Amino acid sequence: MSLMVVSMACVGFFLVQRICPHTGDQDKPFLSAQPSAVVPQGGHVTLRCHYRRGFNNFTNFTLYKDDRSHVPIFHSRIFQKSFLMGPVTPAHAGTYRCRGSHPHSPTEWSALSDPLAIRVTGVHRKPSLLALPGPLVKSGETVILQCSSDTVFGHFFLQSEVTFEEPLHLVGELRGGGSQANYSIRPTMSALPGTYRCYGSVTHSPYVLSAPSDPLDIMITGLYDKPSLSAQPGPTVQAGENVTLSCSSQNSFDVYHLSREGEARELRLPAVPSVNRTFQADFPLGPSTHGGTYRCFGSFHIAPYEWSDPSDPLSVSVTGNPSSTWPSPSEPSCKTGITRHLPIVIRYTVATIIFTILLFFLLHRWCSNKKTRRYRMSESGCWQLRDLRHLQSPPVCWYLHMK
Repeated sequence: MSLMVVSMACVGFFLVQRICPHTGDQDKPFLSAQPSAVVPQGGHVTLRCHYRRGFNNFTNFTLYKDDRSHVPIFHSRIFQKSFLMGPVTPAHAGTYRCRGSHPHSPTEWSALSDPLAIRVTGVHRKPSLLALPGPLVKSGETVILQCSSDTVFGHFFLQSEVTFEEPLHLVGELRGGGSQANYSIRPTMSALPGTYRCYGSVTHSPYVLSAPSDPLDIMITGLYDKPSLSAQPGPTVQAGENVTLSCSSQNSFDVYHLSREGEARELRLPAVPSVNRTFQADFPLGPSTHGGTYRCFGSFHIAPYEWSDPSDPLSVSVTGNPSSTWPSPSEPSCKTGITRHLPIVIRYTVATIIFTILLFFLLHRWCSNKKTRRYRMSESGCWQLRDLRHLQSPPVCWYLHMK
């Protein structure tokens, strides 16, 4: 009899659990931010309170801000479906929670959601982000992402749309009057490469961030066979001569990437089918004035950060005197010398012409305003002076002997 009672009690408990589930995680909503919980200062963000499973969405919900800072009051407001917040200021930064009312019971509210951190960016000057030893990482190797700034930041946040669902928190350390934080990542299929940015924040305001660093692309290499790289007309060219580097492979790569040793930037071109059943891209380098060591990689559109092994290095060297084709400033040719001094000659010519015209004008003015004099013949044959107006007299005394 007792065994039957225990069995019925267990069955009843099971039915109660199925019919009336307990509150807690099953009743807890989910608070999300669109398009991102990292919002630039002056921007907007949409907050939505819902279940993760996508059903039984709340018709109404309320928002709570944990730090109770001076922002619009959420506790006394009820929102429907979603809430557009903005333009955001540093006061909007912080953690938020929500709870919703059930569709069939408006007076019954759910449990509070887990906190959602809203971070406002652009308040401080941006830090820098480097990859050590470099942004091209062979599969299986480790790369160190280094955030650093002249500003003393107590926190750094590393963001990647591919690797992290939300920014990764790093503790800032003092370095030479500024701050720095390092993060080691091993590019594998579980930790994919991608575009990274980092932010900094001061200790007393961890959710008020700096402007983002310049983007840093981390590529993983060695996932496909290497392409080949060649130079046309050849790896040795005359100064000023064009050179084209051709990257090709039997793999149907979508894009080829050309890098030059010692330079961070890379050139990229789409691959096109070639006549010899390969896929090729031609990189015209234009008039070559210096050489270098080049490599190329192949990749596909569906995985732009996953590259092939690098091609064998190709050294491009330049011969000949560059001044014979491209005159240098230290050794100008006759043509460049004339061209360089032509503006000086023109200025002196114009100045001479203006000076001559001005001198003529002054002489003419002086002669026309001057009182002229006339000479009268004396008994000795010399003309005596007498004033004449509007007549031009000779500048010296003329002696005439009249018979």
